[in-house]
Amino acid sequence: MRRAVVVAMVAVIVCAAPAPSLHASPAPRELRASGTIHKPPITWKAIAFGAKRKREMAAYSKRHYGTRTWHLRHPNVIVEHYTDGTTFSGAWNTFASNARHDGELPGTCAHFVVDRDGTIYQLVPLGVRCRHAIGMNWTAIGIEHVGTSDKMVLGDHAQMRSSLRLALWLMHTYGISIGNVIGHAETLDSPYHHERYPSWRCMTHADFPHWAMHEYRQRLRTLANKRDVAVGAPPAWVASGC
Repeated sequence: MRRAVVVAMVAVIVCAAPAPSLHASPAPRELRASGTIHKPPITWKAIAFGAKRKREMAAYSKRHYGTRTWHLRHPNVIVEHYTDGTTFSGAWNTFASNARHDGELPGTCAHFVVDRDGTIYQLVPLGVRCRHAIGMNWTAIGIEHVGTSDKMVLGDHAQMRSSLRLALWLMHTYGISIGNVIGHAETLDSPYHHERYPSWRCMTHADFPHWAMHEYRQRLRTLANKRDVAVGAPPAWVASGC
């Protein structure tokens, strides 16, 4: 949705990690605790993702991750975005168009879009890879928020309430720790970041940087505590070299 930029990330560096396995086993179900989180209301507004687009996604995955598949298996990360627009329809039309992005197909998409009124729309099944964050699509669920800035999204009560409920439900469902609920601008420092194209390796976007995600993760932790749901380990950033 936004022009790709190379961002020099300011991060707390813990340690360098080896390249992640693209066939990682499911995360341990350590997030269950004694509480529960129910699936929030979700409205299906599917974009066309038929055989042709799946072939394009499989070919993209082969080029950028080394494995030819369109399947999203055992996701380890949730990536938060904002649309840089003010309407759900604008975001939906962009994702549905399957237009080339950075010269490649398939076009961009996200699994979910959270509208300003709190409506959660699902566009793509969770077993399908969406192209929403360079280096992360092989293992990440993408959540877009209708809005033009981090502050706009964080300041919208209805949108935030739905976003946090969705993120916690996904964490609880897939065993994803709070440290792997990250902003688009944080992707380069994720231990799951993997990009085969040297010219793309340091490309990311500026939405949801550390300061915004620190606030988001704090709110997510507060909701989890209310529901008695464990959240797992905090972020453990790696040196991106970018």
